[in-house]
Amino acid sequence: MKANILFDNQQHKVITFTDLVTGEGIQSNQMAIIQEGHSAIIDPGGDLTYMPLSMAITKHVKVKDIDYVIATHQDPDIVSSLDKWLMYSDAKIVVSKLWERFVPHLVPGYMKEKAQGRMLPIPDRGMNIPFGNSVIKAIPAHFLHSVGNFHFYDPISKILFSGDMGASMVDDSPERPVRDFEKHILKMQAFHQRYMVSNKVCRLWVTMIRGLDVEMIVPQHGRPFQGKETISKFLDWVETLECGIDHISQQHYTLP
Repeated sequence: MKANILFDNQQHKVITFTDLVTGEGIQSNQMAIIQEGHSAIIDPGGDLTYMPLSMAITKHVKVKDIDYVIATHQDPDIVSSLDKWLMYSDAKIVVSKLWERFVPHLVPGYMKEKAQGRMLPIPDRGMNIPFGNSVIKAIPAHFLHSVGNFHFYDPISKILFSGDMGASMVDDSPERPVRDFEKHILKMQAFHQRYMVSNKVCRLWVTMIRGLDVEMIVPQHGRPFQGKETISKFLDWVETLECGIDHISQQHYTLP
């Protein structure tokens, strides 16, 4: 349960946990932003990660005091521990407006009152989420891979939390930034070709991200991208990636 400090200027801290999933689960990263009495957890995961994450985060902030539990999308490895965060914290649950009425299915009926008034739905265009003396920017990333999908940007640390965009399957040291990008492509390619919907959406996303001042991109699985050169290579790769429906033909739609 080692916390990886990505940014710390004494008032504002960004940390990740990369080693909380054990057993058969896919490795995943849980992220947290902490600023002088305010805190947000991004993509906290499910039952596999709730207990170790809640224990690890208490070294930095009390679970009860967490302001936001933020989900890039609705997958089980993203936010299926929702019932526990509702029970043990007072956090607002931040998720796409498309999933606002579906996410409560993760909450037992007897906890219905716990969820009332605590959903903060993000409109399709995104929004600025108030956070201490700054904001967390919810940035549209629809169809990458979910139909209601957001990435989150911290303007103080200049870190972009990119959900499944940039995800990789690595055997060890997922906390280490990518060093050899060309070699790293092999860890990403098959996943992105299947889970991202089309090159058109990839290009639109890249154009938007190039308008941000980004010093690190942290996906939900695998290693982060750090530094202008590596990030530029990653964006160039995404921009030209053929994926999803780009590869679909009639032979993929045949009766069994």
